[in-house]
Amino acid sequence: MTRIGPSSGCTPTGPVPDGAIGLRTGSARRARAFGMMLAAPLLLTGCISGPGFGGSGAISTIPGAESDPGSVAGAQANIASLSEVVRANPRDAGALNVRGTAYARAGANNEALQDFSNAITIDPRLYQAYANRALVLRRLGKLDLAIADFSRAIEINPNYDQAYVGRANVYRQTNRVDLALADFAAAIQINSQNPGAYHDRGLIYQLRGEHQAAINDFSAAIERDATAPEPWNGRGLSKLATGDSKGALDDFNAALNLNKNYADAWLNRGMVQEQLGNRDDARAACQRALSLSPGSAVARACVQRTGGVAG
Repeated sequence: MTRIGPSSGCTPTGPVPDGAIGLRTGSARRARAFGMMLAAPLLLTGCISGPGFGGSGAISTIPGAESDPGSVAGAQANIASLSEVVRANPRDAGALNVRGTAYARAGANNEALQDFSNAITIDPRLYQAYANRALVLRRLGKLDLAIADFSRAIEINPNYDQAYVGRANVYRQTNRVDLALADFAAAIQINSQNPGAYHDRGLIYQLRGEHQAAINDFSAAIERDATAPEPWNGRGLSKLATGDSKGALDDFNAALNLNKNYADAWLNRGMVQEQLGNRDDARAACQRALSLSPGSAVARACVQRTGGVAG
């Protein structure tokens, strides 16, 4: 299992296929600032503006080293042994690609880029290396280069759904919504079991106010991977926007059952409890959100409104 994602708590998990770096969403990501949407009279947060969720091996999210110390420690421990493999087989593109993923998980961007580029030089048709390099380029804000690498991976292997998801999220990040939706649709057509594609497409529908379509996609993501908290949180936001406060609260609680440190879900839970008149529960949830995300002005305001001490 790999777990790579944004520090905001949008941290999906899933196996990594074909030597891909992996997750994801969310993320998210992945994108430090919490995405926000107005639902009822309350300002709720979700992983909307981040890279997105990349459940079950999707590569829609960039590696976020500091967000998962366990994964990073494992990656660092692996680098030495992987370097031995590379030294013994300097022309092995696959070995370079694998070491590049370890560097990426450890936050060593330059080293990762070098390994992926060397792998591509040795094997220009190693589409996984293009997709992995694209993830690091996206992390570095080099979005046009990331799109070019995702596109090259797709050109080499038109059935590589993960590259479509990765490129779609860069399009989403740069507000090229129609292109993003087309890529998500292509990814789902290729692999209808990819939860990340459904989740990340749901984020677009959510931002467009198409909440029933968003709920459908978040539900599809949950059906395919019920262990990731991001789709539960996303679906909760859209349920709330459609007036289903009880359903929203159930979904935020489900997200928290999967990740007790999910600041967005704590804040969303607190906001709903406040809306329902459960002041004590709202204060406790918003204080937990603030402790996890001390810079959140929304959480701070919630604590103050409900009679707590914002610190």
